[in-house]
Amino acid sequence: MTTPTADLSAAGVSIWMDDLSRTRLVTGSLKQLIAEKNVVGVTTNPSIFEAAITKSDAYKAELKAFSAQGVQSEEAVFEMTTADVADGCDVFAAVAEATKGVDGRVSIEVDPRKAWDTEGTIAEAKRLYAKVNKKNVYIKIPATVEGLEAITATLAEGISVNVTLIFSLERYRAVVNAFLSGLEKAKANGHNLADIHSVASFFVSRVDTEIDKRLVAIGTEQALGLKGKAGLANARLAYQIFEEVFSSERWALLADAGALPQRPLWASTGVKDPAYPDTLYVTGLVAKDVVNTMPEKTLDATFDHGVVTGDTVTGSYEESNALLNELEGLGISYNDVVGLLETEGLEKFVASWKDLLNHVQDALDAAGKEA
Repeated sequence: MTTPTADLSAAGVSIWMDDLSRTRLVTGSLKQLIAEKNVVGVTTNPSIFEAAITKSDAYKAELKAFSAQGVQSEEAVFEMTTADVADGCDVFAAVAEATKGVDGRVSIEVDPRKAWDTEGTIAEAKRLYAKVNKKNVYIKIPATVEGLEAITATLAEGISVNVTLIFSLERYRAVVNAFLSGLEKAKANGHNLADIHSVASFFVSRVDTEIDKRLVAIGTEQALGLKGKAGLANARLAYQIFEEVFSSERWALLADAGALPQRPLWASTGVKDPAYPDTLYVTGLVAKDVVNTMPEKTLDATFDHGVVTGDTVTGSYEESNALLNELEGLGISYNDVVGLLETEGLEKFVASWKDLLNHVQDALDAAGKEA
């Protein structure tokens, strides 16, 4: 018998998990997810690392050693997170080889405090890539205006990139353009384009969280009837852009040189409203050549009772456009929503990063006193 996650994979969706920790690596649970639930990649972010390092004893010995060496929190965090990602890359090495690098990926994000610093992001991307030193690592760069140039420059160096925190269709177009420009420069620099990979992480559930709040405030029957629909509509229209761009003449020239498309990645796919089906942002976004990165709770729900009915994206563009237009008609500004979500998303990552640094410094200080 097949499983829902196997059905999802067969429909063209790569299943990645939005979590990584040393405990998961040491216990073998990551290998188990690959074997049993069709997981073919992992994403991380500052919030995930904060939870992994501060809520586990798995890093205690290392923190003690760092303390004895006089290492401060920033260096300690850099060493611990890159080590975990490198080990994760080893776990997925066979998947990466089998898929020629398309899957089997582990992502690590640049310091989120550099999200508005183009040159700082480029330097950090190179530093992370060199430290992890695995072909199947992805360097995550936020899709800020300042990040776009960094995305192009990093790809031009032959480094594979996961572009994160995309909320708007306009910004997604800019991200795809940055990707194409990066490959064009990489080609000019003599890199083998077949070795350079990228995904564009389009956030889903947070769109509904913000828009639903505004719909409830309006409170009419029409408004309440639109709850829980904008996130899917927005992502589906992003896939329409993906189809357009990667059938263009500009893309054809790169594809002829061996390049592979930048796949859309559905992020933030855990359901925030318990009134909605817990697999809403999985089964509602099935299409070829996409990635869905899921928190473990969503992965388990999909494996247990997800119903995969084939493509749920490509026939929905007209309806999705109409929905966003209806929201505008109710006074809910799309541009205002996506702008707010980008700002909040970056603020949360910066706050998590600072919390992580503070907690690690506390642990280092405590270890020093014990010694």
